[in-house]
Amino acid sequence: MSDTIISNAGVVMPKLIYGTAWKKDRTSTLVEAALRCGFRGIDTACQPKHYNEAGVGEALQTLTSEGLKREAIFLQTKFTPLEGQDPNSVPYDKDAPLQEQIAHSFEVSLANLRTDYIDSYLLHSPLFPFSRLITAWQAMEEIVISGGAKQLGISNCYELSMLKRLYDEAKIKPAVLQNRFYADADYDTDIRAFCDDHDIRYQSFWSLTANPHLVGSETVIRAAMKRRLEPAQVFYAYLMAKGIIPLDGTTSLEHMKDDLGVLDICLTPEEISAIDTLIFP
Repeated sequence: MSDTIISNAGVVMPKLIYGTAWKKDRTSTLVEAALRCGFRGIDTACQPKHYNEAGVGEALQTLTSEGLKREAIFLQTKFTPLEGQDPNSVPYDKDAPLQEQIAHSFEVSLANLRTDYIDSYLLHSPLFPFSRLITAWQAMEEIVISGGAKQLGISNCYELSMLKRLYDEAKIKPAVLQNRFYADADYDTDIRAFCDDHDIRYQSFWSLTANPHLVGSETVIRAAMKRRLEPAQVFYAYLMAKGIIPLDGTTSLEHMKDDLGVLDICLTPEEISAIDTLIFP
C-alpha cells in the first residue's frame, strides 16, 4: 500500500502525520524521535499557547544536518487568529490589520521552522463574519503565489455551507481540511463527502481520544487480535481505508514504530463495513 496521497494542489502528503500539539519543551526531542522512526509528515502551528513551533524547527535542523533532505518532509503549520492565541504570547503584531498579521505570522513560522517554504499552510479556525474569512484566505493565497507555501487548508471547520462558500470564492482552493473525527460532529459525513468530491484531503486529530468506544469495541479488538496488533493500529488503518489522514500525537517511541506499521495493514472489506456499522448503526 502506498504511504502517500496527493492533494488537489499536487502536493504529496504522508497518510500518517505526526502531531505536535501540547508537547511543550519535549517537542524537539519527540519530533526528532518521530523522524528517526520514519515519520515524514509533521503538523504544528504558530500558536505558543498549544505548540512549540521552534522545537519542531530544532528537530528538523538536527536531522537535516545528518543528511535528511528537507524535501523529504511534509511540513504543515497554521495561522492562528487572535481568538485562539494566549493574549500574553501572541506571535505577531496583534494590532496590525489581519492581512499583516498573517504575513507576520508566516515569517515567524519560517524562522521557527528554519525553512524557506511550507508544504501546507492552514487557517487554524474559521473567522466570522465570512468577509474576515475570505480576507484571511486571500492573504494566505498571496503566500502561495509568492512561493512561500505549496498549498492551503483550513482546520476546525464543521459547517459544510462555509466550506462550500470558501471553495467557491477562493482563487486557490483548499487542499486540506483538518477536523476532529468524532460523534458530536456526526463524523463529518457530509463534509467528508464534499472533500472526496473535490480532492480535499481530510485530516483527523484526536482520532483515538475522541473515539474510545470505537477503539475499544469488540469489532476492532477482534481485528487487532487476528493480526497481533493493538486496537489503535487497526483504527488508524480503518481511517486510512476511508481516505482519512490521521494525526498521531503519541509520545511513546514504541507506539511511533507500531503506528508506522499501520501503513502495511489492509483490512478486509467486511472489517471496514463492520466498523462503519459501529459509527452509523
